[in-house]
Amino acid sequence: MFRIGELVVYGSTGVCRVEGVSGLDQPGGDRGKRYYLLKPLWQDGVIYAPVDSEKVPMRPVISREEAEALIDRMPGIPAAACRGGTAQALAQQYQSAVRDGGHVALVEIMKAIHHKQGLAESKNRRLGLVDERYMKQAERLLYGELATALEIPYDEVEDYIAARLEGEEESAGAGA
Repeated sequence: MFRIGELVVYGSTGVCRVEGVSGLDQPGGDRGKRYYLLKPLWQDGVIYAPVDSEKVPMRPVISREEAEALIDRMPGIPAAACRGGTAQALAQQYQSAVRDGGHVALVEIMKAIHHKQGLAESKNRRLGLVDERYMKQAERLLYGELATALEIPYDEVEDYIAARLEGEEESAGAGA
């Protein structure tokens, strides 16, 4: 069970603070059931999540060391193969990666969409709405957790990643 004040990743919502644990007094509700009161860090609202639910995954935020190791691995993570022949099939593929919440899966779809964006721009076209929507969602989830783990502002995560990867390239080049 998570403690009050603890930071957790709740499904496709992202990082939340556990604000409380209590019963939910709603008409027709299960009176004996206990709920976490979750406050998302990177969006508005509150969430009442059953303490014993296995439908929506909830886990602790990764550590600073895990976040830095993930960033270091990013260049070697391949782009996801986008198999969606239709917008609906593509959305299902992206949704599966977002729902599972795996860091590597998020990086894979972000790389795939970024590649598609480059192709679209080279043809003076816009990226598709499905791609845009899931790119924003994947960035929100990944950058939100990295910002929390690294204790930096959300809007500095992209620059932090770029600087860290650039620093690794320089040190690799110096050893050659």
